[in-house]
Amino acid sequence: MPPALPPEGQVALTLREICGLTTEEIARTFLVSPATLAQRIVRAKAIIRDKAIPYQVPASQELPARLGAVLLVVYLIFNEGFSAERQAPNSAVRRSVWADFCSACSRNPRLMGLLGLMLLHESRRAARTSSDGDLILLEQQDRSLWNRDQIAEGISLTESALRSRRFGAYTLQAAIAAVHAESPSVASTDWRQITLLYTSCFGFSHPRLSN
Repeated sequence: MPPALPPEGQVALTLREICGLTTEEIARTFLVSPATLAQRIVRAKAIIRDKAIPYQVPASQELPARLGAVLLVVYLIFNEGFSAERQAPNSAVRRSVWADFCSACSRNPRLMGLLGLMLLHESRRAARTSSDGDLILLEQQDRSLWNRDQIAEGISLTESALRSRRFGAYTLQAAIAAVHAESPSVASTDWRQITLLYTSCFGFSHPRLSN
């Protein structure tokens, strides 16, 4: 059976009640107002109450259909960790998510692709902001500050996921990030490959809801 809650309700409620993000932080990840997000959470709680939905682990045959929502939760937590307001790179949530994915990724190509994407983004952390906290765009970043160990691991995971032929949009995003990570400069970037990957990945849909 499909879950009783719509995907956006599942994700919003999980981020609020399980992951501990505030309504404002969750609204920012969904690009909606806090009031809209609060209504979404209220509706999700009402469905759970009215239908007496138990809190339990889904049956094994239901897990593949639920994975997309789980990946989106992790992706949004990771993205929120980059915001200046939260300052989460050393938080318990970040460490827990990272450890869980590192232990589980070898069992599922979609997990591998998302972990590869997170590692490739994380590898640029030291170069992403100035000493004043201002965001530095990719083109202006000092690439000598990029973490090459994380890049190598991220690329390895991404390549493994691609070879499986059972990957999702996060893996294609990781492949785009890998092209940037392997390029010593903006001028030497393989923009044709990035264009092809971007078209394959996003099309006309919203990238956060593509997987």
